[in-house]
Amino acid sequence: MRITFPHMGNSYIAISALLKELGLTVVVPPPCSKRTLELGVRYSPEFVCLPLKINLGNYLEAMDRGADAILMAGGWGPCRFGYYAQVERDILQDMGRKFNMVIIEAPDSNLLSLLNQVREMGIKASWLQVWSGIRLAWEKLKAIDRLESEQHYWLPRVIDKGRCEKIVARGLKSIDECSEKRPLTGAVEKVSHELSSLARDPDNQHPIRIGLVGEIYTLLEPFANYDLERHLGRLGAEVVRSVTLTQWVNDHLCGGFLPSAPSLHNTLSFARPYLQYWVGGHGRETVASTVSYARQELDGVIQVAPLTCMPEIVAQSVLIRVQEVEGIPVMTMYFDEHAGEAGIITRLEAFLDMIRWRKSKMGDTNAQNLFGSRRRFSQH
Repeated sequence: MRITFPHMGNSYIAISALLKELGLTVVVPPPCSKRTLELGVRYSPEFVCLPLKINLGNYLEAMDRGADAILMAGGWGPCRFGYYAQVERDILQDMGRKFNMVIIEAPDSNLLSLLNQVREMGIKASWLQVWSGIRLAWEKLKAIDRLESEQHYWLPRVIDKGRCEKIVARGLKSIDECSEKRPLTGAVEKVSHELSSLARDPDNQHPIRIGLVGEIYTLLEPFANYDLERHLGRLGAEVVRSVTLTQWVNDHLCGGFLPSAPSLHNTLSFARPYLQYWVGGHGRETVASTVSYARQELDGVIQVAPLTCMPEIVAQSVLIRVQEVEGIPVMTMYFDEHAGEAGIITRLEAFLDMIRWRKSKMGDTNAQNLFGSRRRFSQH
């Protein structure tokens, strides 16, 4: 069995490590590209959301490289993600493709259930091998999150931004190539040291800070959001992202109890005055994180989601009220195959210019009280 999976940001590093430790032959899908999207759009229904189209393109490209099995997560609740695997399987079968679809249902806060599903895949690995693979994948997830956080911090602060990005890219490659835990720490520390030695931009040592919230796939896959984080960093803004790989694993597989990993469980209480119910996907987390960022005095928030994403549409309607009460500018950005990079950069520039104007006119300490009605700053 030559197995593949959807490409979502840098998660492929940990997923491929886990599958290889379980004795599987892994076909990592190539990085998402224009060709990936073109394939997905060609064979997908027009009305489905962007992540499904990109995922389908991932599978087709991986099959061209010899993959004959697909690992895909399941889902539930008022979000179309729960239908992805079934729809993708039907499309590929209608195309005449021969493959096995392995669907892992997300066992919310039940790691043992996940382990049992892994064993039911027909894997011959012992429990010790399964546990060893999970530990290696977890350590790689932590290293990935650390490097991404380092780039978020340093990119707006250094002069040579291209050099900064190359250092992080090399670090991610090193993490991918590590076959055991010990070298991971050294790879991360090396990147951290190299970044801290870069020449600083004297005019931007205290950059504005922008929180990113929204749907997990569109947040974590740079191709799906047109390199949003990279553009923000190059425009002089520090990114603070609400959703990370370790946070998702901690909250959804470990109940948020891992002390060494971030969790949004405690953050959810911030949503209660505005949204008291689960609306599917990351809708409630989007509201809670926005409120939390406002109270941490971040300068603005960008909500990111695929076009027609119902949970994020619900969250967007609630964020209008959050802007008014909490005093933080919010911009919502939806993405599909018709989005254009130039237009996205223009919107980012306008949003950041508005925030800088706000800070210069009102001052950091009085801005929240003097901001007045936030609706005129909301960009949808």
